[in-house]
Amino acid sequence: MNTKEKILIVEDEFIVANDLKMILKKGNYNVVGIASSAAQARTMIEAKKPDWVLLDIILKGNETGIDLAKELAEVKIPFLFISANTNQSILEAVKKTQPYGFMVKPFREKDLLVMLDIARYRYSIENHEELKPEQAEQGTPFFGEIVGQTPALKEVLNKVSIVAPTDTSVLITGESGTGKERIAHAIHNNSCRKNKPLVVVNCAALPLSLVESELFGHEKGAFTGANTMRTGKFEQANGGTLFLDEIGELPLDAQVKLLRVLQEKEIERIGGNHTFKVDVRIIAATNRNLEKEVADGRFRLDLYYRLNVFPIELPPLKNRKDDILLLANHFLVKFNKANGKGITGFSNKAQQQLLQYNWPGNIRELEHLIERSSLLATTHEIDFIELPKETESFTEAASGELQSLEDMERKHIMQALQASGGKVFGPGGAAEMLKIPPTTLYSKMKKLGIQQEHY
Repeated sequence: MNTKEKILIVEDEFIVANDLKMILKKGNYNVVGIASSAAQARTMIEAKKPDWVLLDIILKGNETGIDLAKELAEVKIPFLFISANTNQSILEAVKKTQPYGFMVKPFREKDLLVMLDIARYRYSIENHEELKPEQAEQGTPFFGEIVGQTPALKEVLNKVSIVAPTDTSVLITGESGTGKERIAHAIHNNSCRKNKPLVVVNCAALPLSLVESELFGHEKGAFTGANTMRTGKFEQANGGTLFLDEIGELPLDAQVKLLRVLQEKEIERIGGNHTFKVDVRIIAATNRNLEKEVADGRFRLDLYYRLNVFPIELPPLKNRKDDILLLANHFLVKFNKANGKGITGFSNKAQQQLLQYNWPGNIRELEHLIERSSLLATTHEIDFIELPKETESFTEAASGELQSLEDMERKHIMQALQASGGKVFGPGGAAEMLKIPPTTLYSKMKKLGIQQEHY
């Protein structure tokens, strides 16, 4: 670590500021001062020229840390927030300033130092500074089949290359079908854990009664039907990475236990009487606005901050227009090989269709449409893409004929899923709207062929 790096602490509570100073000094940082107001901070910034500023939000005087952050961004001094103030409007205001980190009080010493390490690494990459020797040794990141050249995707891959070599938690956000699991694989494959397991858990597909058993395991006889001991996903991922997809669907009870595992690095099987250590790196993903879920009481704030050390937001396909034809051709090659076909490309008409469509199902929807189009093609090129039609009347098909019961049920479920933002169970979920158990809804969705890319 470069001991010449200087940090200014802007914090109005002396005891907290002093604790921060001691932690930072122990971490070989040079603390150049403590300011209790934005005005005092400006004077110290001018005099001390800090490399980093650690900001609280509520300060003495009329100005906040957010006001100061906007000025720091203008003069290109990197900053991080540490605050106990976490209501949604504050979170949104903080996010707009684009800090290098945000940690909620109280926090662990280790988490603060990890956040600073990641922030420094991000800053060095963004400013094209020379990498540290241990970082340079890792070589060029490998991104597998992630296809695209747009600035939006390059920014995502840059973040992946920054965070992959660390052990920190990553939260991947984005609409359904944007490739969150593929990004999780890229993080794992570029980490020192790449030769250990990557265990994937779809939190939305776990029956409520089995969530804890699936994650933490159970002992024989722990509950009715537990005829054998079961190892949970955390044990299976020991030494490797656990990818918790659709983390926003996790029930609050399970969130409490997950937080404990992240804090203590140990688990206890259901029905067990002892704990044991696990070494697991957590990557979580969601298509929900977790900040809103927190504000609505559906997601724990402390867990959100534990997961949100390093957020990566995936852009929707409609914001990656220049990648659409690249992806389409990539999928065409894939399906040519799989289906023994020799299609050479897309007609101008088909290309225009691809570029003009809005892609609500994102990359997953594009892949499925290319697969279908390649199977239907009768010439050497795809001349037409059968894009989804506008939603038809709820009770009648376009022809005016009465729809089948199955079609009506499918559309009714789709309406509920769209109204719930894709949430299947829990408060405000589609199962609650339809007044049926989540397991019944999952069963109906499977029977009717409703998949995530459809809503």
